[in-house]
Amino acid sequence: MKKLKNIISRSATALLLVFCAGSSFAEVKPASIFTDHMVLQQKADVAVWGWAKNNSLVTLIPSWDKKKYTVKADVNGKWKLKIATPKAGGPYEVTISDGKAITLKDILIGEVWFCGGQSNMEMPMKGFKAQPILGSNELILKSSNSQIRLYTVPRSSITERQDNSKPSDWKLAGPEAVSSFSATAYYFGKLLSEMLNVPVGLINDSYGGSTIEAWMSPELLKSFPEVKIPSKGDSIKEVSRTPTTLYNGMLYPAIGYGIRGAIWYQGESNQERPDRYEDLFPAMVKEWRNVWGMGDFPFYYAQIAPYKYAKDPTQSDKKSNSAFIRDAQRKSLSKISNSGMAVLMDVGEERSIHPANKEKGGVRLAYLALGNTYGIKGFSYASPEYESMTVNDGVAVLKFQNVANGLTSFGKPLSLFEIAGEDKVFYPAKAVLSGSSIKVSAEAVKAPVAVRYAFKDFVIGDLYGNEGLPVSSFRTDDWEK
Repeated sequence: MKKLKNIISRSATALLLVFCAGSSFAEVKPASIFTDHMVLQQKADVAVWGWAKNNSLVTLIPSWDKKKYTVKADVNGKWKLKIATPKAGGPYEVTISDGKAITLKDILIGEVWFCGGQSNMEMPMKGFKAQPILGSNELILKSSNSQIRLYTVPRSSITERQDNSKPSDWKLAGPEAVSSFSATAYYFGKLLSEMLNVPVGLINDSYGGSTIEAWMSPELLKSFPEVKIPSKGDSIKEVSRTPTTLYNGMLYPAIGYGIRGAIWYQGESNQERPDRYEDLFPAMVKEWRNVWGMGDFPFYYAQIAPYKYAKDPTQSDKKSNSAFIRDAQRKSLSKISNSGMAVLMDVGEERSIHPANKEKGGVRLAYLALGNTYGIKGFSYASPEYESMTVNDGVAVLKFQNVANGLTSFGKPLSLFEIAGEDKVFYPAKAVLSGSSIKVSAEAVKAPVAVRYAFKDFVIGDLYGNEGLPVSSFRTDDWEK
């Protein structure tokens, strides 16, 4: 009897699914990402899409100019069009009809940013269980702001490309919404809102533990032959680490939504493969920009913070040392146009891969956007970057970029430099600040060939630009270990 009931139950469910599939587009339906309270990118031609009756004429009318936009749905009922948005403001409404109208309400026009990555982007303001975020409780309490809107793409890992994501809603910033939203993204958006005085929309599209390959398309990954691309019927053994599956389920449904730019916090799950990351990361950004169809939009990313990845101390000088993946991210700056990297050398925690100080990461990403994208002048927004090395009389002289006001250690001795000769053996070095350069030497190395700074798995950096932005760990060599 129990078996019969199960069969009947499954049959009923199947019939229900068939019925729903046949009637799902009985009336016009926008994609999941278009809801009440959303923010649309200002002064842009933004895409809006969804489904309606097959071959029906879809009309869209925004309240800001009352202009009528029309498009014919295809044989599957899918439609897509672009509408022109005004300067920041609102609230507005958008009416969509294929004969029966629906209206999206309380829409703001402003600045929209896409926020992607793994757990350090996904980590909510309230923190993970037993993993806090510094000072978040009071900030959550005071977070009510109708000019900041938050949208989270629901988790989905799947081998087939999805036209639509699971249902979700745009929410106004306030204690309940902010407590469960990405801390890094919220700190970023909060500072943008304060400085630009326009509505800000944040789209959180992240998944803890994800590799970069999971956010890339199968077409792109074919150029990386070592990556196993799953087929349609394959099982997904690792939901956040299987190549293409998050692209299919979470990214593809959001591609094309009008944005100003993107921020990214990922790399921890690729830390054992830093050499390949140097190719994968720029390739991913290039693909995103191509499929979005909005040009080389700004792309700012957080360099992963130092953490004790190597479980065996004897492995700390090999590629399991996370300094190598940080270096891959540092080198990506020259490979990705219109990009910037927020350095987190001063917030890492030896025993937690999720730094409690999320404010510095979010704020530094906002600095990059405010300075580079929005053109605010008079403040420093980018960390100093290693540029070149010369050797004079046994002393290595290092030059840096972004050091108009010089370098500093805030009065403390620089203790994290190492120097090596042709034998590739590194020795602790004496490092002396000299304005915008550093002189590095060691008694044991008479003829320097290479210098490394803070090139350890876990370390707290001690070198900064004069404005307080930390310098990334770096190396002048390209040796295997």
